[in-house]
Amino acid sequence: MSSATTPPGATRPGHLTLDAEALYAELLRGVRMLRESDTYLAGIASGGAWLAERLQKDLGLPGQAGVLSSAMHRDDFSQRGLASSAQTTLPFDVNGADILVLDDVLYTGRTIRAVLNELFDYGRPARVRLAVLVDRGGRELPVAAEFAAARVALPPTQSLALARSEAGAFHFDVKEV
Repeated sequence: MSSATTPPGATRPGHLTLDAEALYAELLRGVRMLRESDTYLAGIASGGAWLAERLQKDLGLPGQAGVLSSAMHRDDFSQRGLASSAQTTLPFDVNGADILVLDDVLYTGRTIRAVLNELFDYGRPARVRLAVLVDRGGRELPVAAEFAAARVALPPTQSLALARSEAGAFHFDVKEV
């Protein structure tokens, strides 16, 4: 596993400032290392999909990146429903493919489990790897990212999510839950 050990913008204890654009640059570097000529990118809706879309462009890859929705396979579907969910779109054949799944924040691992179930509904890939902008720990399932641009510790009372300005610049929203 590779990662940046000190996130850009981290400050005094109890206060966290993450520079999402600097972390994106680190993620781009990591994806360049992980990606092979036949690797497809697929981002988890919504933050991961934004990352995959931008990486597809910045890497000069043809076509569009895939989008994976976790909605139909979540273990909390009855609470969350489909309200803000994007649909899965995979513009490539999943069977035998090398797929790099991208997400903004890796936390419990439950979204990754749901996305893997969704992905296998479309076929059987040869290999699936995970790269994330931020790994915040707190795993409830045995899931690990092959690459994380940063690793941070947040209390369970806070949520961390990638946001995007109208101009396409990334920033983080940290909220009390």
